[in-house]
Amino acid sequence: MAEYRYRWTGIDRQGQVVSGEMQAETTHTVTALLREQRIRATRIQRHYQLPTWLHITTAPRTSARDITQFTRQLATLLQAGVPLLQAFDILERGTGHVTMQAMIRTLHQRIEGGMALNQALREHAPFDALYCNLVAVGELAGMLDTMLERLAKHLEKSAALRAMVRSAMIYPTAVLGIATAVLILILVFVVPAFQAIFASFGAELPWLTRIVISLSEGVQRHGLVLLFALVVGAWWVKTQTAQRLHWQRYLHGLLLRLPIAGTLTRHACTARWTRTLATLFAAGVPLTEALAAVQEVTGNLLFQSATHAIQAQLMEGRALSYALADTQGLFPNMVVQMCAIGEESGALDHMLEKTAEHYEREVDTTVARLSTLLEPFIMVVIGSLIGSLVMALYLPIFQLGQVV
Repeated sequence: MAEYRYRWTGIDRQGQVVSGEMQAETTHTVTALLREQRIRATRIQRHYQLPTWLHITTAPRTSARDITQFTRQLATLLQAGVPLLQAFDILERGTGHVTMQAMIRTLHQRIEGGMALNQALREHAPFDALYCNLVAVGELAGMLDTMLERLAKHLEKSAALRAMVRSAMIYPTAVLGIATAVLILILVFVVPAFQAIFASFGAELPWLTRIVISLSEGVQRHGLVLLFALVVGAWWVKTQTAQRLHWQRYLHGLLLRLPIAGTLTRHACTARWTRTLATLFAAGVPLTEALAAVQEVTGNLLFQSATHAIQAQLMEGRALSYALADTQGLFPNMVVQMCAIGEESGALDHMLEKTAEHYEREVDTTVARLSTLLEPFIMVVIGSLIGSLVMALYLPIFQLGQVV
């Protein structure tokens, strides 16, 4: 039977009015679940939700930064000796984020009802399988505070890595966007004004000016059609790529083969892969199970397929370093060597951590180099385009002055 979302209001064992939401099959199931939590239901109403494309919400979304902050604060409270339920009370009162506050309240209610923390977390989309698996390991080992501390460090490192990669793209994207807007404004509004002046000359215009005028007329006549075609084409490519796995694989492979961006992507994926595997292995998760959780953390299908192949080879009894060497050069040689040293010395988690730190520094260096190279290149391209437009507009005036 399908489950539906119900909103309920009730009275708890202290006599206070409480409310919330839960997934259940019928209202009787909701009543039974609330009775287990010692809550007497006074009102239960099924919540009908609009389709996603019609749903408009004003509540702020839960971001990766919010989850990282929540993990760090919960780890700090547990390490200070605060009981889990009391820690959730403190976090609920301390946050000003409406969505996070509602989620923490729901987690508190389910844990109070006897549900394990990792099971409660699995019912919320912001917490992925890696997060929930590490929490489950921490609960089983009786070291939840330590595991949350490691998880918070892992999330902070991942967020810093994403920020470095994103910062490399913000500046060139912003500059190119502004330059494109300026060029379109010149072609649509400035060039037609000069064209009216040139028409009064009665002389043949230079070839560069004729090209600019033709381009301006084309933008004015067909600009909206071209814009619509670009938007529809981008939407079609995005939807088709999402539906076709071989398209995604080709694009991910092409991204890794690009001159500078490919190196940046490879190093970022390698850093994310090794750090996640080090975190899981240090937490006591078996290597084959850790690899199953690592498959999707890179966001690249080639790394995902390679991780699946490595897991299969490990299950056959091969060493991790030998399995990494068989990935056709996807992982750098340094990763293979560090894993071999870690397996020989019994410190694989430490070696993976060192490898992740190395490639995070490489990403930082590549981002700095990329910013240094792109800035003058973009300025030269934009200056050449703007200079060509200005030359095309003023060249007929200069020629007329020479004739006079």
